[in-house]
Amino acid sequence: MPLTTDRLVIRDWSVDDAEAALEIYGSPDVAHWLTPAMERVRDAAAMRSVLQSWQESQPNLIPPRGRWAVERRSDGAVVGGLGIRLLPPYEDDLEVSWQLAPAAWGHGYAVEAARALVEWAFTQDTDELFAVARPANERAVATAKRLGMQWVGETTKYYDLRLQVYRVRPADLVP
Repeated sequence: MPLTTDRLVIRDWSVDDAEAALEIYGSPDVAHWLTPAMERVRDAAAMRSVLQSWQESQPNLIPPRGRWAVERRSDGAVVGGLGIRLLPPYEDDLEVSWQLAPAAWGHGYAVEAARALVEWAFTQDTDELFAVARPANERAVATAKRLGMQWVGETTKYYDLRLQVYRVRPADLVP
């Protein structure tokens, strides 16, 4: 890390990113879809605490696990976040997730950033990643499909929620 694409930098979070992160995780339009279900972050102080927690845990995570900020190269603005973590019941399945500030929707940033992260994850002894989405989360489903992820089915195994499950393996990635 960091990873770069034509338009984006994927880097570790900093507590200095609190205001930008609040635009993401404080947005009801984003928090509504998060898994596990999470209340939206209400203020910058709470967001700084969340970011500090992520920052402190990052060095202890076995790659490719972690949480990262997505920064736009043209102006340095943080427009989103990415994560790779173990899905419950915390055995084998790794989830890739993406969240964007609503103002950044519709520009292809989620696919661009997630593709770079997934490609990097496949260099870290990972042979498949999953994404989970609530059935009505059309944006997440569309992003998963644009990444070349294959629909696996619907389950309540993760987070005690009814979720659509998508999987990607190295051969599935769409150029």
